[in-house]
Amino acid sequence: MWRASGCNSSLLQVQPVPFSPTAQAAIMADKKTDDFVVRVPDAAAASLNGAADKGRFSPPRRPSPGAPSWLKSVESSGGVSVIAYCLSSISMTLVNKYVVSGNSWNLHLLYLAIQSIVSTATIVAGKQLGLIRELDDFDSQRAKKWFPISLLLVGMIFTGNKALQYLSVPVYTIFKNLAIIVTAYGEVMWFGGSVSALSLVSFCLMVFSSVVAAWADFSNAKSIASAGLKAGAPAVSTLNAGYAWMLINVFCSALYVLSMRKAIKFTNFKNWDVMFYNNLLTIPVLLVGSLIIEDWSSANLIKNFPVETRQSLFVGMIYSGLAAIFISYCTAWCIRATSSTTYAMAGALNKLPVAVAGLIFFSDPVTFGGVTAIFLGFVSGLLYTLAKNNKSKQSGPTLPTTNQPPMSASARSEKDAASS
Repeated sequence: MWRASGCNSSLLQVQPVPFSPTAQAAIMADKKTDDFVVRVPDAAAASLNGAADKGRFSPPRRPSPGAPSWLKSVESSGGVSVIAYCLSSISMTLVNKYVVSGNSWNLHLLYLAIQSIVSTATIVAGKQLGLIRELDDFDSQRAKKWFPISLLLVGMIFTGNKALQYLSVPVYTIFKNLAIIVTAYGEVMWFGGSVSALSLVSFCLMVFSSVVAAWADFSNAKSIASAGLKAGAPAVSTLNAGYAWMLINVFCSALYVLSMRKAIKFTNFKNWDVMFYNNLLTIPVLLVGSLIIEDWSSANLIKNFPVETRQSLFVGMIYSGLAAIFISYCTAWCIRATSSTTYAMAGALNKLPVAVAGLIFFSDPVTFGGVTAIFLGFVSGLLYTLAKNNKSKQSGPTLPTTNQPPMSASARSEKDAASS
């Protein structure tokens, strides 16, 4: 899912900005997958120094003078902003899972095309209505430079949705953490970054939680097979496919984030530009890919959109496109009403309710191994957030001075795509 930010400049003296600018710019552009890396957008850092960075996401800093007192209270409430952010993030993951769940679903590219069309139309409408004032006009030269990044985004989102189709929401959320590790070491190799001791501990927990989750999944599937149930063998086969797609998605996510970091520098995109071009440029790729690769026969369309669930599926698809914009607003609202540090912690804490919601709404089996993996993944996310905050404090409140914006995921997935 994509993330964006706006932040009150009065927070400069008291709140650290925990994450690097370009890495977070990549995260905000991931609007359809849920959080694969830390999700504090760097637009917050840029606005902390009070400069008028006109390309940032900036919901109104205060209600208009004539606004009701209850509205003023809501907009300034840190608790309400955190809850809104968490609920929007959770709903995006659950809606994506609902749409792609079931082995019969095979129109992933069409689904992503609908998401992009809805998001693009919403951004354009917002600009025409004057709600989005900082989006630059379309530039074909900038679009050509950005097109390879959009292709990487398609690969990341497609593989993420394929993995989500075959894996449970808790397992998917846990394994998204692995993209954080690959991205971190990619930063070390490509950009001379570093990994602290606490980050290394969190990485070990992430790997361990993923191993435990996979073990619990396969143990449950094998127990079904050993009991003589017909669903046993297909369950194991489904898990194999799910983990294969998940592994591909981890590397696609890391490659997208690292490539985004370089691309931001030579395009000078701002947050709304990133969202607009990523959505707009993926539409023809997704539509053409769907027409060529996917089965558009009437029989297959009926199988994917059965009469009894057709309306709810279309509503879910449209909502997922709108939710990308809504999550971006909630991110900005959360950082403005609290701080970037609070937002980062909310993203880490949000892993737990996302996993629990998956267990509740999709009736995933509750096992000791699965619960243990969720807890370990939750703790690893907290440790990683603390490690990034500590690193920021040690380096001091250095603020970016260029117009650099941030899947997460989420994508808007992740990335954190996952913190949630």
